[in-house]
Amino acid sequence: MYSTDITWLRKLSFLKFLSMRGITLKGIADWPHTLNMIPSLRVIDLSACSLDSANQSLPHLNLTKLEKLDLSGNYFEHSLGSCWFWKATSLNYLDLGWNLLFGKFPDTLENMTSLQVLDVSHNWNVDLMMTGKLKTPCSLEIIDLSDICMNGVFQVLLESLPQCTWKKLKELDLSSNNITGTLPNFISDFMRLSILSLSINNLVGPIPPQIGNLTCLTSLDLSNNHLNGNIPPELGALTTLTYLDISINDLTGCIPPELGNLRFLTTLYLRANKIAGPVPPHLGNLTYLTYLELSYNHLTGSIPAELGNLMYLTALDLSNNNITAPIPPELMHSTSLAYLDLSNNHLNGSVPTEIGSLINLIYLDLRNNRFIDWCPPFTLDFAWFRSCQIGPLFPPWLQRLKTNALDISSNALKGEIPDWFWPAFSNATYMDISNNQISGSLPTHLDGMAFDQLYLSSNRLTGPIPTLPINITLLDISNNTFSETIPSNLEASQLEVLCMHSNQIGGYIPESICKLEWLVYLDLSNNILEGEIPQCFEIPNIQFFILSNNSLSGKMPAVLQNNTGLKFLDLSWNKFSGRLPAWIGKLMNLHFLILSHNNFSDNIPVDITELGYLRYLDLSGNSFSGAIPQHLLNLTFMRTLQQESVGMDAYIVSTDKRAATYILIWQNTCIFCEH
Repeated sequence: MYSTDITWLRKLSFLKFLSMRGITLKGIADWPHTLNMIPSLRVIDLSACSLDSANQSLPHLNLTKLEKLDLSGNYFEHSLGSCWFWKATSLNYLDLGWNLLFGKFPDTLENMTSLQVLDVSHNWNVDLMMTGKLKTPCSLEIIDLSDICMNGVFQVLLESLPQCTWKKLKELDLSSNNITGTLPNFISDFMRLSILSLSINNLVGPIPPQIGNLTCLTSLDLSNNHLNGNIPPELGALTTLTYLDISINDLTGCIPPELGNLRFLTTLYLRANKIAGPVPPHLGNLTYLTYLELSYNHLTGSIPAELGNLMYLTALDLSNNNITAPIPPELMHSTSLAYLDLSNNHLNGSVPTEIGSLINLIYLDLRNNRFIDWCPPFTLDFAWFRSCQIGPLFPPWLQRLKTNALDISSNALKGEIPDWFWPAFSNATYMDISNNQISGSLPTHLDGMAFDQLYLSSNRLTGPIPTLPINITLLDISNNTFSETIPSNLEASQLEVLCMHSNQIGGYIPESICKLEWLVYLDLSNNILEGEIPQCFEIPNIQFFILSNNSLSGKMPAVLQNNTGLKFLDLSWNKFSGRLPAWIGKLMNLHFLILSHNNFSDNIPVDITELGYLRYLDLSGNSFSGAIPQHLLNLTFMRTLQQESVGMDAYIVSTDKRAATYILIWQNTCIFCEH
């Protein structure tokens, strides 16, 4: 909805509550004057109204009864101090979030002696910072200055608040800024704080034990900083805490058992630190806990059976630690679990049969452990079993597993795919059985399957390429031994990524390839294809086109010049001939151009110097004559590279110092197929 005129509001002389939230009022410049003519107003909500400005001048403010003003989510891009409402001393709630305001708070802020809530969050201008004394009223209880690019030392910022607010402030959010320094001991003087959020800053040093004196805290977020030292056991004194996030820091030591005293805690995030030692069984006392995230630490020992006491636990992530021993069957008493990630540990033994009782489980990740036995079927939305040593045979329980996504890659599976396998997963949209030793052929028809993404790479599959699922967007059959031709009736109207490299596929590239109009990535390299590139190859979305190491011939087809989105073109190690066409300069988005080891001849066209984004150029092993175009020096993205800076995917074969470029051979990998 929108309005171009709100002057009719003046007739509502007794109006107390006005909310036009979400109604577009763009272009109405005199809206403050209109509202100023309704002195009875107590609440004004014009949030998300596309208003352009709030810096109008009002000679006399009539809104002496105004208590709440919400102007968040507009387009104000002017000085914070120039806004018209700073004389509205009756305000107790002011929300200016999600604008582009900048500058300092006006001195008149301290006259707003009724103001309890001040929200200026998400104003992304670096000029908005607190320097010196911030003249805020003593009445303030909630301050939100998050995500305003505010600079400064945390201790100085706290000291800039009048001391009369220290014992009244209930909520302080300074998250997502550029705040530095340490957490001062006197933070305990803010004794009424219930919410403290300092996440995503640059704070350093330890968490002071005095923080345990903030006994009114219900939410504490110190995540995404550089805090170090041990987790203070004094946190266990914050018995009203429901949310604790100190993840993504440099904390060391053990998880203090005192955290088990936080009996109202619902969320505990400690991920991505350097915490060592065991998971304390005392966490089993947190009976209201719903989210427990301890991943990416150095935790050792076993999973405590006491975690099975957490009946409300819906997400448990202990991944990427050094946890050993079997999974305790008692853990399966947490029947509310929907998300369970124990991947990348050293768990062994068998997966408990009781896991089948987790009727709410939709995500299970047990990758990269040392299980020696597997148990029963269960229903999951996502089942990640990569590197779980479930081979060498396909376990029979898989045929009773109901899931939308299955990853059993890197499990040393051998032999042919069982007959029951494909029907068992006919409704799955994601399948990854790559990096095994699976042999045999695929079913002739997969078009009845629901796959959106299908990864079959790095196996020993043979035979023809089947009819593809109708909704498939990604197919990776690379690094197998498929030996027949690409089907002439290849149909997959939504296919975006097709990786067939490193097989023994022969014959011609069929014109059916041209019908894949959504194709972004095509890799047919390292096969035995012959003939020419189809003249119909005009695919508007194609960005990666890789045909290297085949026996393709002919000239570069002119139709390629219409694929202007190309970023990576590799035709190396083929039999292409003729002159490199001038239209190559039209492929303005090219980052990689690799045409080495063909039969191209004549001059290198000067048009190649128009490729302003070109990073890698390899024309070696051809029959070019004449001078290298001097304007190659203008290709600013072509810079001196050391081998280590390009990783193992590229290496230098020769250097042309006159052109200040490195000539590279790029070892093809299916970039989009890394998963």
